[in-house]
Amino acid sequence: MPQVNKLRTTLSGDFGGDTASPSSARLRTALTMFFALDGFLFAGWVVRIPAIKHQTGATPSTLGLALLGVSAGAVITMMLTGRLCRRYGSHAVTVACGVLLSLSIALPAQTSSAPALGLVLLLFGAAYGGMNVAMNSAAVDLVAAMRRPVMPSFHAAFSFGGMTGAGLGGLVAGSLSPATHLLALTGAGLLVTAVTGPVLLRAGRTAEEHRAGDAPARQDAGAMERPARMTVQVRRIVILFGVIALCTAYGEGALAEWGALHLSQDLGARPGLAAAGYSVFALTMAIGRLSGTALLERFGQTRTLVTGGATAAAGMLLGALAPTVWLALAGFAVAGLGLANIFPVAVGRAGALAGPSGVAAASTLGYGGMLLGPPVIGFLADWFSLPVALTTVTLLAATAAVLGHAARRAANT
Repeated sequence: MPQVNKLRTTLSGDFGGDTASPSSARLRTALTMFFALDGFLFAGWVVRIPAIKHQTGATPSTLGLALLGVSAGAVITMMLTGRLCRRYGSHAVTVACGVLLSLSIALPAQTSSAPALGLVLLLFGAAYGGMNVAMNSAAVDLVAAMRRPVMPSFHAAFSFGGMTGAGLGGLVAGSLSPATHLLALTGAGLLVTAVTGPVLLRAGRTAEEHRAGDAPARQDAGAMERPARMTVQVRRIVILFGVIALCTAYGEGALAEWGALHLSQDLGARPGLAAAGYSVFALTMAIGRLSGTALLERFGQTRTLVTGGATAAAGMLLGALAPTVWLALAGFAVAGLGLANIFPVAVGRAGALAGPSGVAAASTLGYGGMLLGPPVIGFLADWFSLPVALTTVTLLAATAAVLGHAARRAANT
């Protein structure tokens, strides 16, 4: 891809082709900070939802409608961000969305009604969705330029950022008002963006200079590669990876919303122990992502996808049907390890095939799975039972494993 070639030239041209050059190390660190910031800010908002509900006087139903603003803004913007990245560069769009996300997180605490909350969450969701596509697009290019499968490390930063944001939010929830807390998050977000953003912008400008100096060659390369990107076969493979992302994000959304209730309602866990269910899942997922690069280098993408899906399916089957709390927690932990690297690999492969458009398509489908999981689990729990409903996570994780193997065959045809 031309984008990858110009980034590779930017990172290695002045350092003798060393893929671990100081320039690439700085860019990787900056991108890692943006992934962590994304998770940190989103988790900081989530822990204040109960207080915002009380502040706005929203009922459960009107709050649910207002929260759809996040989803709507994110999904709509994800597809548009691919075009923005192609036009302005993924680095610049990442920084712009980082500023917008930091500013918009303070707005929910300024609302006094559910409709107003829904409107500001539409903006927050747009910034969140745009940042996810832009930073993943930048990460895909950096992974290709470095020639190392480091994509999971970025998503590990997101996981640890989310855990930190939720932990700090829980600590200050009793002492700080939502307005003060969210305003502090705005300041932290703008500070991180101001410190790390220039690294991304410099890399983007240098890449543009390389592109301008090699315009004829790049036009020829673009002319050769553009038809391949737009073939029906490539679109189908990108959608396939998007469905893999959906299957795994479904499980993450389901456990976030229903894991604690399953432990307390079905297994009689105390509130503190029940709340630890998702924390255990999130922790093992983050640990799994830290080891993701080593796994990919040793076993390759297909084995990582297939093994991860199978492991998650087995873990979630135990988590859903175990007769004791501790066995269920063990199942959640295994499921987190299994799901850890599937989403980053799927998004990374889609981006390698079709650039920002591929990242946008896979991210949109994956985010849709995270949104789909909680309501589907709720309906199935009403019709059958919550443990039976949670076995759908097992089914979709197994499906991701099967599709991971099918994606390899499709890519080779």
